Amino acid sequence: MLKVGLTGGIGAGKSEVSRLLVEHGAVLIDADCIAREVVAPGTPGLAAVVEAFGEEILAADGSLDRPRLGSIVFADPEKLAVLNSIVHPLVGARSRELESTATEGAVVIHDVPLLTENGLAPLYDLVIVVDASPETQLDRLVRLRGMTDDDARARMAAQATREQRREIADIVIDNDVPLDALRKRVAEVWDDLVRRARAPRAASGDGRSRDGGAE
Repeated sequence: MLKVGLTGGIGAGKSEVSRLLVEHGAVLIDADCIAREVVAPGTPGLAAVVEAFGEEILAADGSLDRPRLGSIVFADPEKLAVLNSIVHPLVGARSRELESTATEGAVVIHDVPLLTENGLAPLYDLVIVVDASPETQLDRLVRLRGMTDDDARARMAAQATREQRREIADIVIDNDVPLDALRKRVAEVWDDLVRRARAPRAASGDGRSRDGGAE
């Protein structure tokens, strides 16, 4: 099994890259989907979030009002840290459970938005960073997701910088490009991942593969 960490700033297009990798045959473990699962109504995770932030972060149907919670935590680093301390251990446990079901020789893509921020790179054989300019990120968040300019900028500021993400990357996928060009790049990366999955890998002390590859 080849364990790959996939990350990128909000609005960089990481979800599109993960979708394309799945088309090629990757096994996807999506941290955002798991994060929703562990705070679904009736879960201990949601109960802990309500205890920390109050019932005002609940929607009328008892589910988590994610936009409301986001407006609170992304404007306050201390509150964001509190939320992360609740959700991240739950996400990690569920991710490991899902990974254990993958077949031998699989390429397992862990889609982790905050991989850089939480120092998770050593958990993977290699890290792929989907990169886009801040201007592209902002445009996508406002135009495609309907965020206000201030909200989009606050969410971008709460994450690692573009430079910090690139520092931990073994492979960078540029997503300031048309979709056809992105598809071609992802296909190249997939071929490299399959090669790595099939070949013996010399691991460094931090557990990551150091046998070169696409950059």
